Amino acid sequence: MKLPMFPLQSIFFPGETVPLHIFEERYKQLILDCRREAITFGIPVYINDSVSFGTEVQLVEVVNSYDNGEMDVTCVARQVFRIISFDNEMEGKLYSGGEVEFLDNINDTDKAVKSEVLDNLHRLYVLMDVPFTPLPVEKFNSYVLIHKMGLSFEQEYKLLQLRKESERLDFIKSHLLTTISVLQEVDRTKKTIEMNGDFRNFDPLDFKDFKV
Repeated sequence: MKLPMFPLQSIFFPGETVPLHIFEERYKQLILDCRREAITFGIPVYINDSVSFGTEVQLVEVVNSYDNGEMDVTCVARQVFRIISFDNEMEGKLYSGGEVEFLDNINDTDKAVKSEVLDNLHRLYVLMDVPFTPLPVEKFNSYVLIHKMGLSFEQEYKLLQLRKESERLDFIKSHLLTTISVLQEVDRTKKTIEMNGDFRNFDPLDFKDFKV
């Protein structure tokens, strides 16, 4: 499938709201084409000086229009794709485009795994002293809170490429457990440092018990 492209150094996941400020002429043209022809476009992730994967998005609303033609728009992310070919300009257009293959999203996980991930996420937030709003297991999937788990850009990009929900949840669970372990050790170290700064009574050793 041929898809118009809006490359960014950002990652969006299916279901996510995508706010964009449009100021370049080529992307002004793209948004006008989306409004006129009801087409979608892709946001390929620019990483390591290349684009290979991205997310299809659909224009929802033009929130603000400015006198100079700039726009604030909101879109919604739909499907993840792999880029087969990329052209700097689509035929007769200012914006880029390319052939893409959409990745099937395989929902192969169960409630127990989701509950475990949510429990560990809650533990992480408690350790960081960050407010946590409980989320029903039935409404939770791996995409919902990805940006709120402290993942690096590279980790999020790897998650974007995984087709199976079970693989994404395993990846997230591993990250959460590692992060929780590190934070617990930091907390233990902090308490040890604070304790060593206090005045304390030490029981003197009985030297008669020493052997040399």
